[in-house]
Amino acid sequence: MFARLLRLQIKINRIDEATKLFEESVIPLCKDKKGYKGAYFLTDRKTGTSIPITLWQSEKDMLATESSHFFQEQLVKFVRFFKGPPIRETYEVIVHD
Repeated sequence: MFARLLRLQIKINRIDEATKLFEESVIPLCKDKKGYKGAYFLTDRKTGTSIPITLWQSEKDMLATESSHFFQEQLVKFVRFFKGPPIRETYEVIVHD
């Protein structure tokens, strides 16, 4: 399994809005994508530091959402909430419970 995450700073007064958008827009669309295994949205309400995470069955499935521009289309929805540019990271999930 593979995880893609973004490290970003969200405007503190917009955290709830960004969370709702992730939950109501991004997750339902991800569920239609091959290999989707789940998502998390982590946040520190004091600093605005947020880490949305999506999980994918394979690296190929995860990367397909980038080559099809699906990932970029979802990211653009959040630009108005950002305090700075996001940092994209990917990891292989080697332990999962």
